[in-house]
Amino acid sequence: MKNSLLKKKKIGVMMGGLSREREISLKTGKAVLKALHEKGYPAIAIDVGENIAEKLVKEKIDCAFLALHGRFGEDGTIQGMLELMRVPYTGSGVLASALAMHKIMAKKFFLYEKIPTPRFEVFHREDIQKGPQKIFPLPFPLIVKPAREGSTIGVSIVQKEEEWIPALNKAVEYDDEILIEEFMKGKEITVGILEDIPLPIIEIVPKSGFYDYHSKYTKGETQYILPARISREKYLYAQEISLKAFQTLGCTGVARVDLMTDENENPFVIDVNTMPGMTETSLLPKAASYAGIPFEDLVERILLGASLKIENGK
Repeated sequence: MKNSLLKKKKIGVMMGGLSREREISLKTGKAVLKALHEKGYPAIAIDVGENIAEKLVKEKIDCAFLALHGRFGEDGTIQGMLELMRVPYTGSGVLASALAMHKIMAKKFFLYEKIPTPRFEVFHREDIQKGPQKIFPLPFPLIVKPAREGSTIGVSIVQKEEEWIPALNKAVEYDDEILIEEFMKGKEITVGILEDIPLPIIEIVPKSGFYDYHSKYTKGETQYILPARISREKYLYAQEISLKAFQTLGCTGVARVDLMTDENENPFVIDVNTMPGMTETSLLPKAASYAGIPFEDLVERILLGASLKIENGK
């Protein structure tokens, strides 16, 4: 959509939602709303709840800027509703959103396309609840995480045997499918993708050694190094496989690909976030700013990519 046309339309910034990441989504939504107002767009805030369909009918928006994180917002559900209501929206479509949100399914696609990703196994809630799982699928340390949560919710690093059962029990509080993943001992890096173009790579260095919810959202707890301190060859390869992961899942618009390197700086894709944080201090805007794209311009570019996907075969 052209910006001159959109400035005559009613834009709904959809934020909040029903997931455990509601508070983060509200911060993203407010930052996006402010940027759109500064660019001259007639945007309104829409707090997404169980009555969202009724609210959208009442507001009669022409376009939706999705600022939702987690389930019921980042997993294809809201995208499907907008497709049915014929409201163009930002970001990826139904299928890509659902695949990216489901870490296990995404990794299966990565394996098929020969995109490097850490080794993994899958456990199910019903098996875990039957009793202690004494079979360790991978060497320690390993990662235990719910299949469909963001912001490292329910994630544990298991260093030794006595931490194994508590980590499984923690993860099954959030999902019935649990991903057991090989622990990578190198650097944590992230690659933003904007309109099929990889942005500069950010290296993430949490003070605690684990980029958990506290490290992500507490000021001063994590150092962000831009560009990442890896060799040029590995840097370009990380951008290459990040773009391939984005395209493999069928993503459109914008996303952030999270990776880990091994001890030799070889990058491995962990997951793809189809709706990355969008405050001015979030990772994707940091990378865009380094590439010369101010926050307000980034928000506008994402908005201009809004569309209906299913009728276009995406």
